[in-house]
Order: sequence, then structure tokens, then C-alpha cells
Amino acid sequence: MSTTHGLVWWSELMTGDVTGCRAYYETVCGWRFEEMPMGDGVYLIAHAHGKPVAGMMDTASLPSASDRYPHWMTYLAVDDVDSALERAKAAGGHVEREPFEVPGVGRIAIARDAGGAVVGLMTPVTQWDADAPGEPSLENVPV
Repeated sequence: MSTTHGLVWWSELMTGDVTGCRAYYETVCGWRFEEMPMGDGVYLIAHAHGKPVAGMMDTASLPSASDRYPHWMTYLAVDDVDSALERAKAAGGHVEREPFEVPGVGRIAIARDAGGAVVGLMTPVTQWDADAPGEPSLENVPV
């Protein structure tokens, strides 16, 4: 198993008020945002301490009306998305979106856990060692 398997790897805010939320997180967390063109919209990547920490996207670009309420989406790193989905189904979960590739990011799928909560599962393209100098660790998290 890799050192990233099971870690919370990425979080993204899905909102209908990107402008307001961007200003909110700039003020509250000191995040700096970079824009990344995406299909018919722009994906915002939040940075803290010089590292990407979260994403933000406008829910108007989502295909399903049920996805358009404001919420944070969490993605968990797994070594193999396809195997993880099989284990998820065996454990009482449900596949919401079959695996898909995001170039430069990884292979992603969306599932519901046994309690009904939605979670993203992803095999990231990049790996990092949580104990390596300069990489994210609990000791580096500002309080």
C-alpha cells in the first residue's frame, strides 16, 4: 500500500456563489486562488503556504440538479479506484459515478458509503510522503 492510501487527498467547494465564497476564504483562511479553465467554466485552486489545498467550482456547470446545492466534496486517495469501488460495493456502498480520468490529477470515482454519504475516491497521479521534509504533515498545519 502506498503512503497516500486512505488519506484525505483533496476537497472542493461546489457553490453557486463563487465570487462571494472566494472573498470569504481569502479573508478567513488567507487563501490565494489561481484560475484553471475547465470545459465551460473556470476551476479555482486555493493555495495556502505556497501549496494547493482545495478547489472551488460553480455548481451551474454540473450536469445534475441534485449536485447544485452548496457543499464541500472530499476525495480520499486509494491505490486503485476500480478495486476500491468493488470493496465499497461489498461493504454496502453504491457507485454514483463510474471512474473517469482527469489528466494530470488522477483516476476518480464518486461513491456513497454504507450510510449514504457521498465521497470521492481517487488514485492521484502524484504521490507524496507525509513524513518528507517540506511536504504536508500534521506538524505543519497552522492552528
